[in-house]
Amino acid sequence: MSALYADVIPGISHEQLDKPFRYRVPEEMTEIISPGSVVKVPFGGGNRLITGFVTDLSDEPGFDPARIKPIFKLVSDNELPESRMITIAAWLKAEYGCTMSQALKTVLPVKEKVQKKETRLLKLSDDTQMVEGYLERMRKRNAKARVRLLEALLVAGELDEAAAKKDLKLTLKTVKELTEAGVLTVKSTFTYRNPIEGAGEAPKENIILNEEQAALVAEFKTALDAGEKRPLLVHGITGSGKTVCYIEMIDHVVKEGRQAIVLIPEIALTWQTVRRFQARFGERVSILNSRMSRGERYDQFLRAARGEMDVIIGPRSALFTPFKNIGIIIIDEEHESSYKSENVPSYHAREVSGFIAGLHGASLVLGSATPSVTSYYRAKRGEYRLFTLTRRATGADLATCFVDDMRAELAAGNRGMFSRRLLRAIAERLEKKEQIMLFINKRGYAGFVSCKSCGHVFKCPHCDVSLTFHKGDKLVCHYCGYEEHIEKKCPSCGSTYIYGLRAGTQKVEDSIKQIFPNARVLRMDRDTTSGKDGHTKVLREFAAGNADILIGTQMIVKGHDFPKVTLCCALAADMSLFAGDYRAGENTFELLVQAAGRAGRGERKGEMIIQTYAPENYVIEHAKDQDYIGFFNDEINFRGMMNYPPVSHMLKLSLTARDEDILNRAVSLLKEKFFSGSLEEMGVTFIGPAKEPLYRLADEFRVAVFIKSRDKDILDQMMKCIGDYIRSEQVFRSVFTRWDRE
Repeated sequence: MSALYADVIPGISHEQLDKPFRYRVPEEMTEIISPGSVVKVPFGGGNRLITGFVTDLSDEPGFDPARIKPIFKLVSDNELPESRMITIAAWLKAEYGCTMSQALKTVLPVKEKVQKKETRLLKLSDDTQMVEGYLERMRKRNAKARVRLLEALLVAGELDEAAAKKDLKLTLKTVKELTEAGVLTVKSTFTYRNPIEGAGEAPKENIILNEEQAALVAEFKTALDAGEKRPLLVHGITGSGKTVCYIEMIDHVVKEGRQAIVLIPEIALTWQTVRRFQARFGERVSILNSRMSRGERYDQFLRAARGEMDVIIGPRSALFTPFKNIGIIIIDEEHESSYKSENVPSYHAREVSGFIAGLHGASLVLGSATPSVTSYYRAKRGEYRLFTLTRRATGADLATCFVDDMRAELAAGNRGMFSRRLLRAIAERLEKKEQIMLFINKRGYAGFVSCKSCGHVFKCPHCDVSLTFHKGDKLVCHYCGYEEHIEKKCPSCGSTYIYGLRAGTQKVEDSIKQIFPNARVLRMDRDTTSGKDGHTKVLREFAAGNADILIGTQMIVKGHDFPKVTLCCALAADMSLFAGDYRAGENTFELLVQAAGRAGRGERKGEMIIQTYAPENYVIEHAKDQDYIGFFNDEINFRGMMNYPPVSHMLKLSLTARDEDILNRAVSLLKEKFFSGSLEEMGVTFIGPAKEPLYRLADEFRVAVFIKSRDKDILDQMMKCIGDYIRSEQVFRSVFTRWDRE
């Protein structure tokens, strides 16, 4: 049996992750040691024993085995938060093909060297006679600053130093002189930075569950108490009251002394969501997001590790909050693409949540009005439990949806970006003092090219996704690399009106203000929400009724609840419908149904208008009817025919290099070694290599290879074999590689 070696770090911090120490694993420990194990190891010249954490295991010593010291002892307590974090990192490494250092830096909080938030309280000496005598002397000397402070303290008893300096116009010298005289004492306390200060007192909710909601909460409690391990997928229509169900579920968990993680996809959702949770859980709830300061983020990790909070709300990074006993993980709006990391490791919060829930024996609850195709597919196969909420909590009806064919608008002489129906509807809402939301799928322009006369979209003949426009009048498929030149005439109708849509939120805002000059308009996109509280300010203004029309990108139609909104419109549904991605239909359906869900949530009936050049597309038809089941059935048939996830599993290997020749050489080696016809017999399909949408970015060239199989184990073996080969070949030292699991 070959020797086993362990990488051990003496403490958990980002500064130490790249400097582990290698130890030999004694034979009696080889079967029980794993990443995350807590060990005692000899350290330093004097061989003093320290506690460390195993981060990785290998059968390669790395240097002279005779110089490698053995692990002294395996500590039995592996329930430390740090130990669990390392276990999660080890899983990330295996599942997503990254290094252990990359995985650890993902799951561990950065111990930033930020100054603690200090509060200094000023208090008079208990020797009243001495204080009065000193004050009398200062009055005679006309020491005005010291007199002001002493008189204020005689009235108040104690004062906050910062406030006293400001209100009484004091200097640090004054406080120092009084302290040295023994008249004054200063007590310093260190407090946590509060990321939700200023949110206002949360209104108390009198939660009364309807029959469907009560049945859902009861099923959750029964399953949790019975140790049911399958995740629960809640398919609830927009406005069905999923959040109040989440609150009741968490309340059950918290009463058992356990903690809850609530994932939300957008920073923009934090404001409304956190206030509802605050109403129930008070100061025991906190948030995490990328707009917080380094100090605020680190303080929340400390609070969690010390058991000083019960609920954390945030995007996918909140998953790694170091709670000791997690009872529930909730992924709200689980269909959202933001739950997939764009950095290495390219993890999906849904999969990591499942692993973390397993470590803690916790429940995983996923909720959405438009579940991801992957989650619903798993529910249909019995891997998830499925619960459906079919009616709105307020009893209101779903919005009525209309589809406006922009080809017909063009034929009727309307060359503007707004349909005639939409303009009439906006005018009616403004007259009734109701609110309107207009959204466009992204700020920039769509990469697809289509015919404005008949709606024909140029697609790849091999992958059934739209071709993407590149410079030089080229259309390229970003899955297989297929290329063709743009036609001057539409191959379907012969029209010369070939175009790529180029409309953004600012252009929409300018046009609306020209047509409706008296309307109060707010715009919400990355440009108008760049500050720390940018999202909150815009949403508060709109919620307060200080604007008639809210224009924005996707962020405005995700989870918000504005009772006065009775009209919502998707101005360019085709921008996402024909993106060069096999998930384009899914992403578009989700957006349109979520947008429709913003209208009519109060007492007034809502309407949704979808503007498109492809009204006959199955995605548009099902979105109009808000028919998720019909959409899923059509979409899963398409995925099955094309062997796309979730019917098949798919890996994406991205390769990046500054030298194009080196990149081409690396790709050639991979093709020779792995992309052979013999693997087809094993059910493995290779697609590519294909250039990335931005082939050259920041002076680096980028290509991608896709590997598909219906057997996940085979793909896992392929990832390991290719990864080992990449690490062994010299040419790949100049190539950055990244795995992405679909």
